[in-house]
Amino acid sequence: MLVDIVPVGEVPPQVKREASSALRNIYDYEVTVHDEQRVPEGAYDRSRDQYRAEQFIELVSRVGGGEKNIGVTAQDLYYRRRNYVFGLAYLNGDGSVISTHRLQTPSDGGISTKSAAEVFTDRVRKEIVHEIGHTLGLEHCDDNRCVMSFSPTVREVDRKEETFCGTCSREFR
Repeated sequence: MLVDIVPVGEVPPQVKREASSALRNIYDYEVTVHDEQRVPEGAYDRSRDQYRAEQFIELVSRVGGGEKNIGVTAQDLYYRRRNYVFGLAYLNGDGSVISTHRLQTPSDGGISTKSAAEVFTDRVRKEIVHEIGHTLGLEHCDDNRCVMSFSPTVREVDRKEETFCGTCSREFR
């Protein structure tokens, strides 16, 4: 299977490398990185000072060249009534998106031995694996260590692993 990573707006090379590496490592899929795309016109919601995640998915689905396509953006995203989202994907869809905007938030009060950059890249890797999981038909998992667990805050993102629990692993393979 081919997964196309579509940078939307300015995305640092390190983020693209980590996203690509995580997808290759976990799914063993072919991964390409698309040319950078502009932020979709009309996606910005002035009243919220945020961007509509659905419009990023529409863009990525339209321009991506993979069987699965995932946008990566630094813009602050929201979906419906949620204050923000780290990412969004439609179950069994071909498009998805992650935002790095809130993944840079400190959460552990300095307990981690990892640098801020390492914590950030770990979060990017987990979220990209998580959203592609949804496009493959996986729903949220009750195991808080599983990459498919729901993560409303960075604390939960930090708690989970980059890999699937046994149940989720069996569901998509």
